[in-house]
Amino acid sequence: MTSPEVHAKAARLRALHVDGVLVLPNAWDAGSASMIATAGASAIATTSAGVSWSLGRRDGQHLTRDEMAAAIARIAGAVDLPVTADVEGGYGPDPDAVAATVRAVIAAGAVGINLEDSQPVGGDLFTLQAQAERIAAARDAAAQAQLPEFFVNVRTDVYLFGIGVPEGRLDDVLKRAESYEAAGADGLFVPGLLDLDTLATLTAQVSLPVNVMAGPGAPSVAEFAKAGVRRVSLGMAITQAAYTLARTAAVEALTEGTYRSLAGADGFADINNALPADQERRK
Repeated sequence: MTSPEVHAKAARLRALHVDGVLVLPNAWDAGSASMIATAGASAIATTSAGVSWSLGRRDGQHLTRDEMAAAIARIAGAVDLPVTADVEGGYGPDPDAVAATVRAVIAAGAVGINLEDSQPVGGDLFTLQAQAERIAAARDAAAQAQLPEFFVNVRTDVYLFGIGVPEGRLDDVLKRAESYEAAGADGLFVPGLLDLDTLATLTAQVSLPVNVMAGPGAPSVAEFAKAGVRRVSLGMAITQAAYTLARTAAVEALTEGTYRSLAGADGFADINNALPADQERRK
């Protein structure tokens, strides 16, 4: 039976989409989730790229369901915030695979997912009907797990992968949004779309809260909010910065014998104290 604490987290995640903008600096492991929580985040979202890299794997649906669920369990156990999991394409093309993934991440402590509509080979998108069936399977699996509040944020990769002619992409996303909402989606994630005018048109025509992926060079959160965006994810950007620092600091130490790139880091105690002292799962 799903605990009252999990139901409360699921309700909190839903409520965060009602007013204002939910900003999600994405985590990739328990430590990064703890630091993001310490910074004042309202919820923790994971990044599949970051989780994949932390396990020595390329991004792009190369993880197994069990590997991702184990990573989610470590993250959910380290924070007392709602956790929404990036489960890529669901670790299988058919609805049963998506349902199994939802069950696995709920068991791991997550109260939401991102589910892509792109396939791992070639970047082709699922048809409207196929993706709708996958969304419905996710919704049914959450209900069967006694967590109907589970938040299903559906990612469409029309803009990210440049599907179709540019002038037809907005119409494609609008059709997908209508189909996905009817199937049970709770949110619409459109990575690759940063144009504020196009976003304003999109948000005015769909009732689902719209999620964008931001990073260096993207509009500010305030600008996104003005365009009607309700959720801003940083995706893999923080992980990229962390891994880049690891390489940069190593190159400096190995070639120059200096450590300038490490200046400004948080103190040992600041980081150490942000983490739980034992292995007990936080509620």
